[in-house]
Formats: sequence, C-alpha cells, structure tokens
Amino acid sequence: MNSSGNSASGEAASTPGLLLISNFRRWALVGLLFVASFINYLDRATISVALPLLSLDLRLGPEFKGLLLSSFFWSYAMLQIPVGWCVDRWNLRWLYAGCFAIWSLACGLTGFAGSLVILIVLRIMLGVGESIYLPGGTKIVSMAFPSKERGLPSGLFDSGTRLGMAVGAPLIAVLIKFCGWRHMFELVGFTALIWVGPWLLTAPKRLQVERSAATTVGLRPARRIHFNRNLVGICLGFFCFDYYWYLLVTWLPDYLVTVRKLTVVRAGFYAGLPYLVFGLSQPLGGWISDWLIGSCGWDETRTRKGVLTVAFLSGLLLIPAAQADSAVGALGFLMGGSLVGLASGNIFAIIQCCAPPEEVGLWTGVQNFAGNVGGILAPFVMGFLIARTNTYLPGFALAAGTLVAGVLAYWMIVGELKSPTDPPR
Repeated sequence: MNSSGNSASGEAASTPGLLLISNFRRWALVGLLFVASFINYLDRATISVALPLLSLDLRLGPEFKGLLLSSFFWSYAMLQIPVGWCVDRWNLRWLYAGCFAIWSLACGLTGFAGSLVILIVLRIMLGVGESIYLPGGTKIVSMAFPSKERGLPSGLFDSGTRLGMAVGAPLIAVLIKFCGWRHMFELVGFTALIWVGPWLLTAPKRLQVERSAATTVGLRPARRIHFNRNLVGICLGFFCFDYYWYLLVTWLPDYLVTVRKLTVVRAGFYAGLPYLVFGLSQPLGGWISDWLIGSCGWDETRTRKGVLTVAFLSGLLLIPAAQADSAVGALGFLMGGSLVGLASGNIFAIIQCCAPPEEVGLWTGVQNFAGNVGGILAPFVMGFLIARTNTYLPGFALAAGTLVAGVLAYWMIVGELKSPTDPPR
C-alpha cells in the first residue's frame, strides 16, 4: 500500500495539475463520490415513490403532479454550465460539501411541506444542491488521477446514481409503509448529512488546480463555444435520451400504483428492476463497442452509432408495456425498454471525439443542459397527457418516439467520429 501511495504521489509531482495525495486517499475520495451519487439519486427517487400518497394528502391532480416532478429540473438544468465554471475555479472541498448540505436539507425539509408551492420551492432547492454532482465529481477525478487511469474511477463514482434508483425505490417504499411519507423524507434527508464529516476529513484542504498549474498544462477553460453541426446533433440526441430516462425516473412508481394497482412497497420493488437493468447496461454498451472497434477492427463511427441505435430502439418496448395484460408482463417490457442504457457509454465517447480538445468540458455542460431540458418537459408533458386522455399510453408512446428522433439526430446531423490525433479523413 505504501509503495502504491508513493507511486501515485510521485506521478502527481511529475504531472502538473494532479493533486499530491496518496493512492489510498484518492480512492477514498472516489468512494465518497460514489456514496454522494447514490444519495443524490436516492433523494431524487423520494418524490416519485411518495407521489401516490403525497398527492392524495395534498389533493394534487395529474397536471399538478407533473408540475411538481418537473420543478427539480428547472434549477438543476439552468445551473449545469455555471456550476461547471465554478468547479474549475473554486475549492471543491467546501463547494461540494456546501452543495451536498443544501440538497440534503431540501430533502429533509420536504417532510414538513404543507402545500404545492412549498414542495416546488424545496424541489428547486434540491436541484440547486445536486447540480454539483456530475461536474464536481468529474473534476475531482481529473485532479486525482492521470488521464490513463480515469476510466475506472469515473465509472465507479457515477454508477452510484443508477444504484441509488435501483436500491432506493424499494427502500423508500418500505420507509413510507412503516414511517409515512413525511418521516421518510426527514430520515433520508437529514441522516445523509453524516456524509459531510468523512468528506471534510478526507478531502485535501485545497481541492482545486492552482492557476499556475492550469496554465502550464493548458487547462484554462474556453471562454466561448464553437457551435457547429455536431454539437447541435449531440444536444438533440441527448435531449431525447434524457427525456426517456427522466420519464422512467419520475412517473414509473406512480404508474405501477395507479394503473397496475400495486401497493407502494411492491411498486417500489418492481420499479427498482428496470432501473437496475438500465444501470448495468451502461458499462456493457460501452464495452461492446470498444471490443468491436479494438478487437474486430470495426469502423468507430458506425459501431458507436449502431449500438446506440439498437439501444434507443429498445425503448419502443415502452409502448407494449402500457398495453400488457398483467403487471408482470408490463414489468418484462419495462425491463426490456431499459436496455436504452446500452447507449450511455457511446454517447459520451461520441462527444469526446467530436468536441475540440480544449472544449470537451464545456460541450459536456451544454449537452447536460439540453438533456435536463428533457427532464423538465418529460414529467410535465406526461401529467398533461394523463389529464387529457386518462391513460399512460400517449405519454409512453411519445417518450419512445423521442428516441427514434434521437437516432435520426445522431446519424443525420452528427458526422464522422475522429480522435484529435487521427489524420484527416
């Protein structure tokens, strides 16, 4: 362990911009980021699982439920690019801890909400705090690990999000059953604050790249974005991907309770299975493409777009899920529709190939903003369609249709994929 730590410190010393910390400490940071990501999505899942009972107590109709579910994304989406700017410049030891405390308090205080307005304010507050998770975690990994070692820690810390949904849905359902939805929010939100202690003990006092180091290695962020055809296509495709994902995140538990007549606890367990399939599919899809390109010599553009296409089209199974005769049949189609996760690794590989090297972070921020616009629209549009048609089928069909549009965006707008070191084609 000591030799490993010394090796990590020695490499950091020889590479400008890397933190001078031991191997144990950098992996401890990754572990804490994993836990934070898990809690992040656990807190997001609370409102979805509690929605059937919460809406009865506060007398919320479908349109108001959709408005409530979408309110988180108003602040979360709008802050993606500004927070990305902040993590490049501010000390992440305190910035991440502060944002974590904000989102945990917002979750805990939801248990005291007595009206739709207060609920919306707290969901907006939750979005403000959680906006740090992806740009902050990615930045910390880039400071703690040299470029050739960043794949595993990046995948590990982000895997906490899907696990948070898969484990969180049944866990929250059990808490609601035994404690009620109000006490559930208080338990999940306030107990999460324990995380801040280990974080402050583990994170270096200055968890940021010094300006001199950033200048030396050319890491100064771009001040403007070169908008082009590839960026437009990537944003449109990612919007479609996130519209579908966030529909599942926000409306699936309510669908299982109101349409399939499951108890809240059983609905929580049923909802956890599609989320688990989605999460396990994410690294698998990227591995399949990497193997076909590296070992079989397949063309990178066609391979990544091809796997993405198969993944997106699996989302069409959401339509028969709404028409299945039984809850078990619907669950089978929902799990098949969650193979959309196979596209995730390829989506990020595509943007890394298309973006100018000095603007990868900025492009990712713009992509995430576009995706979270889908997060704003998906729950609200779904609520509107349910109120007008009294069925989930049109909303499910629309979500599946957006994925078809996403396939067209990646094939017809995004061009050939080229690494910065590739010769002109």
